[in-house]
Amino acid sequence: MVLLASAVCTKTGKTIVSRQFVEMTKARIEGLLAAFPKLMSTEKRHIQHTFVETDSVRYVYQPLDKLYMLLITTKTSNILEDLETLRLFSKVVLDCCKMVDESEVSKKSFDLIFAFDEIVALGYRESVNLAQVRTFVEMDSHEEKMYQAVRQSQERDAKVKMREKAKELQRQRIDAVKKGVRLPTSSSSPYMSMAPVAESIYDIKVSKPEPLKYSSSNKALKLGAKSKDVDLFVDQLKSEGEKVVPLNKKPTIVTSPASIQNDVHIKKEERLIAVIGRDGGVRNFELHGLISLKIANEKYQKIVLQFNDESGNIPLQTHPNVDKELFKNNRLIGLKNPSKPFPLESEVGLLKWTLQSQEESAIPLSINCWPSENGYGGCDVNIEYNLEHVDLELNNVTVTIPLPFGNAPVIQECNGVYSYEPKKNILIWSIAVVDSSNSTGSIEFESPKSTASDFFPIKVDFISKSAYNKIKPVEIKMVDDNTPIKFSSETSLFTGNYEII
Repeated sequence: MVLLASAVCTKTGKTIVSRQFVEMTKARIEGLLAAFPKLMSTEKRHIQHTFVETDSVRYVYQPLDKLYMLLITTKTSNILEDLETLRLFSKVVLDCCKMVDESEVSKKSFDLIFAFDEIVALGYRESVNLAQVRTFVEMDSHEEKMYQAVRQSQERDAKVKMREKAKELQRQRIDAVKKGVRLPTSSSSPYMSMAPVAESIYDIKVSKPEPLKYSSSNKALKLGAKSKDVDLFVDQLKSEGEKVVPLNKKPTIVTSPASIQNDVHIKKEERLIAVIGRDGGVRNFELHGLISLKIANEKYQKIVLQFNDESGNIPLQTHPNVDKELFKNNRLIGLKNPSKPFPLESEVGLLKWTLQSQEESAIPLSINCWPSENGYGGCDVNIEYNLEHVDLELNNVTVTIPLPFGNAPVIQECNGVYSYEPKKNILIWSIAVVDSSNSTGSIEFESPKSTASDFFPIKVDFISKSAYNKIKPVEIKMVDDNTPIKFSSETSLFTGNYEII
């Protein structure tokens, strides 16, 4: 089927939200949507049928209380497939909106558009169901998870370090008193008073990641503006090699430069879905990819793109407006009509691919979980990751492990950082980068009152700027005179649903 557009509209013909999936002018889509209520009012066909037709398109619709879920397709599309796709669109609307009325649909318009894009790409239906669409739209932020895990780890380390230093200061106090040296005193012990003061005035760097700043109540500052206890505490830290920076100095914020896009920009995105058995075997593996083009200068609208031939056994599909034979024979992407320009200031899909496999060699990152009962009513758990495709560089790798209710794990060893979330009963294991130089790592922990099946399913998330499919444009030229032009590109690979069950 070729799906031109989707829309949610009222029964009087007012369009609330619309999404077109092929290249189409604003006037064209507005005209098609405006024609729908007129077709519905000419006859009473909508009582018996769920579609109406014109000379050029077919309207497939389903009533949703006072609204219509509407699909606009070509007349050559398969009506049975159209109806099946319409049902999925309707389920998405009902799932996303608490009440199917005009105000709620308007409120959820962006969520609906994101969900519609997961169902249809370049006019063709994707092989997804409602649960998968919901998962794709509600994906968590990998960067936020990584930041929170690192932050929690630093906080724990800082608190431990603070207690140790406070105890050491207490011992120095006692020794000084024995030797007759008078030191400033306070109404409370160093453990209770010095730590808050130091936390308020200084920023203690305990590891390479971003420094953490701690604040405390104003009462701790009443010990004195130039407390010698604070100086003694800081000097002790410095003598042991710790970096101490006053908080009145503003931290330097390092920001990565924004990606520079040329007038011709190529965007390559891949989404990876994998379900793997805990004892091995691939239950499901899907790779969905799309290469799109964006042109920001009208003088580059008539171009042809030369691609490499490194897609391997991954089947490729070209956009309907692309010359398929030209790509098949020469790996060139150009429009069927060379005199026709590419659209300006909009992303246009050029190539897409879907790879499905049950071969273990297709999995880029394997996770092996080895729980063994320890004879004390609990389990010793060893989880190991292995980068199977060493040409990839994976960033913000997060492994989420379920745990028995109310049982905090005892970590024995960990490559990377970890955090325990008791409210969710999960252990989050995070590795900043997994590449050929860091292709394997493990975490070991003890879990009391547990069995081997308590640690599944394990969820894996990561992002990457390196691609699974190696196909990419190597040169772009003008159609008229074959003049090569500069172009920029960006690549992203991310997980949709990656589980070990």
